[in-house]
Amino acid sequence: MNIPTNLRYTEDHEWISLNGEIATVGITDFAQKELGDIVFIEVETLDESLDAEETFGTIEAVKTVSDMFMPIAGTVTEFNEVLSDNPETVNKDPYGEGWIIKIKVNNPADIDHLLDAEAYKALIEG
Repeated sequence: MNIPTNLRYTEDHEWISLNGEIATVGITDFAQKELGDIVFIEVETLDESLDAEETFGTIEAVKTVSDMFMPIAGTVTEFNEVLSDNPETVNKDPYGEGWIIKIKVNNPADIDHLLDAEAYKALIEG
């Protein structure tokens, strides 16, 4: 299981990487494996300001559809357009080319309340 130590995680299996006020968000390697083959990703919250834990989009796999949740409060500024035609990129590279959205965060310090890699690993290992 790939759990990069430079990222923060949510209990809903999103990851976040912060660079100043801009954060990149995606789903974890664990989440993409649990979902299976991803066939569609929808984000209709572009340019919307959302609170932490609000739904920013949905991800559809062959066997299920799941909501995706904001790790911290902010405004959705970008959707990874690669995923429109190639949603399976999330399966192949969830922490790289398979990122889903970018957000302008309201308070960068909010990231400190999320799980680090060790805490996330403990969560998924139960």
